[in-house]
Amino acid sequence: MQKASAGKAGKPGGPKGGARNAEKAGSFKPRNDRHGDAAPRSVRAAEAASPADTKGDAAAEPARTLTIRSGERPAERVPVILESHGAGDFHLIDSGEGLKLEQYGPYRIVRPEAQALWPRALPAHVWERADAIFTGDTDEDGMGRWRFPREALGETWPLSLLGIDFHGRFTAFRHVGVFPEQIAHWSWMKERIETANRPLKVLNLFGYTGVASLVAAAAGAEVTHVDASKKAIGWARENQTLSRLDKAPIRWICDDAMKFIQREERRGHRYDIILTDPPKFGRGPNGEVWQLFDHLPLMLDICRELLAPKALGLVLTAYSIRASFYSIHELMRETMRGKGGTVESGELVIREAGLDGKTPGRALSTSLFSRWVPK
Repeated sequence: MQKASAGKAGKPGGPKGGARNAEKAGSFKPRNDRHGDAAPRSVRAAEAASPADTKGDAAAEPARTLTIRSGERPAERVPVILESHGAGDFHLIDSGEGLKLEQYGPYRIVRPEAQALWPRALPAHVWERADAIFTGDTDEDGMGRWRFPREALGETWPLSLLGIDFHGRFTAFRHVGVFPEQIAHWSWMKERIETANRPLKVLNLFGYTGVASLVAAAAGAEVTHVDASKKAIGWARENQTLSRLDKAPIRWICDDAMKFIQREERRGHRYDIILTDPPKFGRGPNGEVWQLFDHLPLMLDICRELLAPKALGLVLTAYSIRASFYSIHELMRETMRGKGGTVESGELVIREAGLDGKTPGRALSTSLFSRWVPK
């Protein structure tokens, strides 16, 4: 088993994500290969583009179809466990009995966590001192409410991860504006941007509150952030100001992700790193329907076409789905046939760190992932 660790990051000294499932419902978040494959066959039609989808193109083009590719499949590394201990203002304190206790800046927060099957490690009085507890529907897609047992708290509060300042927020879908399991991917991306000997372009699909986009921009990349939720885009812009990155080269795009990437493909735009964190179900701003198992193959196929000739990676995260990581691993390898490189897939986990943030405990699995990287 391969294992990698995303370590702690200090407080910022200077200058995401797509929302999950129901909250992320507004976050939407084929043709011949141009990189050396033999001419492929088109086998499945996508939904027809609406007239608004052209947005400046000369004319709407026929529906994009999925490509069957030839050539060797990339090498593989499986299973890979990407482990985060926390970073900046976040760490996982404890978990168990279907719950998790987390530290987000000054607040201890309790939220449901179905995968925490074990007993809690810390005594009850530690959990009872939580500042905020999510109650109500315990299904990942369900709405609920926050209870504040110690004192009333404001809707937002300041947080920092990997040198990025942003607002945490108590939402009706239990989320707080950041998905810390992504720290592993963000640290990987940050290192590659900072060590590249050329300017890089990053595409962040289903970008949610923009933490990943801001990490990339602060590292020196030119970023395109796509999310179908106007509210999420507004939150991301607030975070941009908080992080003192108002002049950073970020395009904030409020659009359906599938429509956007099809336009980008027609226009010949290319990216060095693509992050995509789609929900299992969602709707775009004009009622477009996203179903992960139906639409993911075509989305990855188009993303492949958007990779620059010297691209550094295509990253897919799949959260809260009933599947093995091997399902998205094999899909990624099929998508990247003839492209060379390696597909590494597995799980994102967060390691408990105790009250002090330094005492390693059990690993809590949060997401499946698959990542293509060149040689």
